Amino acid sequence: MKIVSRNEELLRDGLSRIPQSSSRTSLSSCNKLIRFEDISAAAFKIQCGIQKTPCMYSRLSKQYGMDIYLKKEFLQYTGSVKERGVLYLLTSLPQDQQRKGVIVASDSNFSMAVAYHASELRIPVFVIMSTSTSPARVKMCREYGAMVISYGTTAKDSQTHARRLAQENGYLYLEEEDSAVYLSGLGTVGLELYEQVPKLDAVIFPAGGHCGLLAGSAAALKHLNPHISVIGVESENFPVLQQSLKAGHPTEDQACSNHHFYGDVSGLCFGSNSLQLTGKLVDKVVAVREEDVLVSMLRLLEYERATVDAEGAIGLAALVAGKLPDLKGKRVAIVICSGNVELHLLQQCIARALTLDNRVCRFSLVLPDCPGDISKLLEILAREEARVLDIKQERTFVTSELFMVKVTCTVETRDKIHAAQLRSALLERYPTAAWAER
Repeated sequence: MKIVSRNEELLRDGLSRIPQSSSRTSLSSCNKLIRFEDISAAAFKIQCGIQKTPCMYSRLSKQYGMDIYLKKEFLQYTGSVKERGVLYLLTSLPQDQQRKGVIVASDSNFSMAVAYHASELRIPVFVIMSTSTSPARVKMCREYGAMVISYGTTAKDSQTHARRLAQENGYLYLEEEDSAVYLSGLGTVGLELYEQVPKLDAVIFPAGGHCGLLAGSAAALKHLNPHISVIGVESENFPVLQQSLKAGHPTEDQACSNHHFYGDVSGLCFGSNSLQLTGKLVDKVVAVREEDVLVSMLRLLEYERATVDAEGAIGLAALVAGKLPDLKGKRVAIVICSGNVELHLLQQCIARALTLDNRVCRFSLVLPDCPGDISKLLEILAREEARVLDIKQERTFVTSELFMVKVTCTVETRDKIHAAQLRSALLERYPTAAWAER
């Protein structure tokens, strides 16, 4: 594929029609590359069913030395940007297929978007979920209006059952492929970004396995302004997109499939079309550590009051990790694409992020077992402006000396500098104090 001038086709083929035969159970036959006109048509068609999410200047700008604008796609009704592609896909189905219905088999953001928009369009929708799926996800999907069926202990079991039901009943089996229709819907994010933030220098997208958002939006942005830098960000642990670009075809890292924390970012790089678009239109793909993603989730919660998952936070993580120093002083948009993090996982992520960010510290020391010595320790903590979160005393298993107590404190600090100051003050008074490593 060759990138041509702005007023010509960026991409070769137009949208293919959805297969008319109800015996088809997949959209894989629709995999053709898209044109800018396809993305414009998608934007027009879905404008009444999709939120035009804000792209707002962020308070994080000063911290990272650039003008940062956050495209808040997690504000979509189901909490995910996937709604754009799903709605365009569903409205493009022939009427006879809409009457028969559609079926999906996963607990992903894609399935949640299908459940909601199919119900809104009065298309019968069935979602097959494994018995290990979170009860909260099952409940939410049912509330969107889908018929949810629990089947099998693994995702593969659910998919096999869904395909069988599709074949027997004439449903269209949907999975997150890179059909031209789906990519065009996702590419509408690029159109909105260009309109909302004048004089953009760069846009950062989540990448990883499902890179349709990156590919579709890059097609729109590069057509409108080839000088805008388009950057993808994926996990260092599972660099499936970088591996696929290097190999020249989609690859799969078995270790990352269905990874609970990364969700839709992990897994198979799901189509050659997305991969081809990414290779031709995306300027850079960088990888970040899990620790950077966690700190990014904390930054968004604290500065933007945005509760997001790993997929939503991974774009900002590239700035947290210092992976893009060339963007200093520039105008940068980051797509916060998903906010569907389970509550128990969110609790763990924030607790871990506070530790990684030197906001929560723990130390242990041995003191004489008398009230005066504990009071002196608390005075030091108060003087250093550290807030005590927890304090525990252990006497039974202290073997150093008689009538001694081991004190373990968990304290809250402002940042890395404050934590270092506290550590120095404690070691000056208690040379044997042991600082818990992160």
